[in-house]
Amino acid sequence: MSCEVLVLYFAKSAELADVRSEHISVAQQITSKQLWEEIVSRHPRLAAIRDHVVLAVCQEYVIIGDQLLFLQPGDEVAIIPPISGG
Repeated sequence: MSCEVLVLYFAKSAELADVRSEHISVAQQITSKQLWEEIVSRHPRLAAIRDHVVLAVCQEYVIIGDQLLFLQPGDEVAIIPPISGG
């Protein structure tokens, strides 16, 4: 079963995706890696930051890997690249 989630792109991820937010349809039960791959399939340039990005699902940080997510329609997925400071 699929559901529509809101994907928010921040900083470098917004630059690479050339969008700040969008709705996408994904499986309700999906691993964080599958979710990331679904997003990258829409915006291939995001693959460049794969090892430096964190996902936040409903404001909870999620490591990209085998963690199973149970998404609901309208859930928010944020793509958070590294924050540079100095």
